[in-house]
Amino acid sequence: MDIMTRLTIAARRDESIKAAMLETREAEDPAAAFCETATRLGFPLTLGDLLSFEDSTRGNLLKSCNGGADGPLDGWGDVYEEFFAAIKY
Repeated sequence: MDIMTRLTIAARRDESIKAAMLETREAEDPAAAFCETATRLGFPLTLGDLLSFEDSTRGNLLKSCNGGADGPLDGWGDVYEEFFAAIKY
Protein backbone atom coordinates (compact mmCIF):
# COMPACT_ATOMS: atom_id res chain seq x y z
CA MET A 1 0.00 0.00 0.00
CA ASP A 2 1.51 3.36 -0.99
CA ILE A 3 2.12 6.22 1.44
CA MET A 4 -0.74 8.38 0.10
CA THR A 5 -3.24 5.56 0.59
CA ARG A 6 -1.95 4.94 4.11
CA LEU A 7 -2.13 8.66 4.90
CA THR A 8 -5.68 8.88 3.56
CA ILE A 9 -6.81 5.94 5.66
CA ALA A 10 -5.15 7.40 8.76
CA ALA A 11 -6.73 10.82 8.21
CA ARG A 12 -10.17 9.25 7.83
CA ARG A 13 -9.76 7.34 11.10
CA ASP A 14 -7.98 9.96 13.21
CA GLU A 15 -9.44 13.46 13.52
CA SER A 16 -6.13 14.92 14.73
CA ILE A 17 -4.34 13.74 11.57
CA LYS A 18 -7.22 15.00 9.44
CA ALA A 19 -7.13 18.41 11.14
CA ALA A 20 -3.36 18.70 10.81
CA MET A 21 -3.49 17.87 7.11
CA LEU A 22 -6.38 20.24 6.43
CA GLU A 23 -4.46 23.01 8.19
CA THR A 24 -1.68 22.72 5.60
CA ARG A 25 -3.99 24.24 2.99
CA GLU A 26 -3.64 27.60 4.75
CA ALA A 27 0.19 27.61 4.60
CA GLU A 28 2.16 29.94 2.35
CA ASP A 29 3.36 26.86 0.44
CA PRO A 30 0.56 24.30 0.92
CA ALA A 31 2.24 21.41 -0.89
CA ALA A 32 5.46 21.76 1.10
CA ALA A 33 3.49 22.06 4.35
CA PHE A 34 1.50 18.98 3.35
CA CYS A 35 4.69 16.94 2.90
CA GLU A 36 6.31 18.28 6.08
CA THR A 37 3.21 17.55 8.15
CA ALA A 38 2.75 14.09 6.69
CA THR A 39 6.39 13.28 7.45
CA ARG A 40 6.10 14.61 11.00
CA LEU A 41 3.04 12.38 11.49
CA GLY A 42 4.94 9.28 10.38
CA PHE A 43 4.15 9.26 6.67
CA PRO A 44 7.46 10.22 5.02
CA LEU A 45 6.64 12.25 1.93
CA THR A 46 8.60 14.73 -0.17
CA LEU A 47 7.44 17.08 -2.92
CA GLY A 48 9.16 14.76 -5.36
CA ASP A 49 7.12 11.85 -4.03
CA LEU A 50 3.93 13.86 -4.42
CA LEU A 51 4.78 14.66 -8.05
CA SER A 52 5.78 11.06 -8.68
CA PHE A 53 2.42 9.80 -7.38
CA GLU A 54 0.76 12.38 -9.62
CA ASP A 55 2.65 11.25 -12.73
CA SER A 56 2.11 7.58 -11.93
CA THR A 57 -1.61 8.02 -11.34
CA ARG A 58 -2.10 10.09 -14.47
CA GLY A 59 -0.09 7.61 -16.55
CA ASN A 60 -2.09 4.67 -15.27
CA LEU A 61 -5.35 6.45 -16.01
CA LEU A 62 -4.26 7.18 -19.57
CA LYS A 63 -3.29 3.54 -20.11
CA SER A 64 -6.67 2.42 -18.81
CA CYS A 65 -8.61 4.28 -21.51
CA ASN A 66 -9.98 2.07 -24.24
CA GLY A 67 -7.36 2.38 -26.95
CA GLY A 68 -5.35 4.87 -24.89
CA ALA A 69 -5.87 8.59 -24.55
CA ASP A 70 -3.97 11.12 -26.65
CA GLY A 71 -2.91 13.23 -23.67
CA PRO A 72 -3.59 14.05 -20.05
CA LEU A 73 -7.19 14.83 -19.28
CA ASP A 74 -7.95 17.77 -16.99
CA GLY A 75 -8.72 16.71 -13.45
CA TRP A 76 -7.23 13.24 -13.82
CA GLY A 77 -4.72 12.09 -11.29
CA ASP A 78 -4.57 15.10 -8.97
CA VAL A 79 -3.38 13.07 -5.98
CA TYR A 80 -3.12 16.12 -3.71
CA GLU A 81 -6.71 17.25 -4.31
CA GLU A 82 -8.01 13.69 -4.29
CA PHE A 83 -6.55 13.28 -0.80
CA PHE A 84 -8.56 16.22 0.51
CA ALA A 85 -11.71 15.06 -1.28
CA ALA A 86 -11.30 11.61 0.30
CA ILE A 87 -11.05 12.95 3.85
CA LYS A 88 -13.63 15.72 3.61
CA TYR A 89 -16.49 13.70 5.09
